[in-house]
Amino acid sequence: MSTVITKQLDDEILEVRLNRPERFNALSEELVGELTEVFKGLNRDRQNRVVILTGEGRGFCSGADLKSEDSQAGSIPGTEGMGELGYVYKFQEYIADMILAIHECDKPVIAAVNGAAAGGGLSMALACDIRIASEKSKYGAVYIKTGLSGCDVGSSYLLPRIVGLSAATELMLTGQVIGAEEAKALGLVSRIVAPDALIDEALVTARAIAQNSEYGVWMTRKGIRTNQDAPSLRHAMELENRQQVLGYFSGCMEEAMASFQEGRAPKWKKL
Repeated sequence: MSTVITKQLDDEILEVRLNRPERFNALSEELVGELTEVFKGLNRDRQNRVVILTGEGRGFCSGADLKSEDSQAGSIPGTEGMGELGYVYKFQEYIADMILAIHECDKPVIAAVNGAAAGGGLSMALACDIRIASEKSKYGAVYIKTGLSGCDVGSSYLLPRIVGLSAATELMLTGQVIGAEEAKALGLVSRIVAPDALIDEALVTARAIAQNSEYGVWMTRKGIRTNQDAPSLRHAMELENRQQVLGYFSGCMEEAMASFQEGRAPKWKKL
């Protein structure tokens, strides 16, 4: 059985579901590899415009599977014959590559967090663009509870940018697990819904995004991601200027004005 299941929810909206419910969707070698390939493949996907990432069962993702019997040299590509140090380092990079694949996907990704998002599962949610929470969801930067650093697979970069430095530092130094309401108060999630309404709510947001032009969504996401690291307002504006001028020649602006005057929905041309 596949550890990652994809499902077409709408013509342009894809659901990606982690499928190890018996382990609360913990990150096995197989799941990490499958999920990385799905998200890398989405960069070549001309059909789907928005992605919803969620978990099967009661957990979103409980982090690395510390009880996996498959964790040994040869279980991931390029580790055949390696010693323990080499394998562990490669496995760390293997999970990090998965987080990067989600974060660098050229489609907006909505995390529909249905249960616990802990450790690498939290980093996975942080790598998404929008997080919508089930009332039963929980969040924990629990890396420090393993005796190692609280900074892991992108958490020290992403979490302070989302909730602020003070709150992120407290969560990462304590390993505290918080519920949906506290996550909402910190700005970690956009909103909280009943568990049985989670995918429907994520789908409403996905459809609202997909109604906009392909150029507009693509460049907005790229601009936000890039300008998180802009060294100044002027640098950020330079990128925005280029996006707007390029967009002027895409034909989207003319279609937006025509549709408004004619009282109809825009009919965007694909790139």
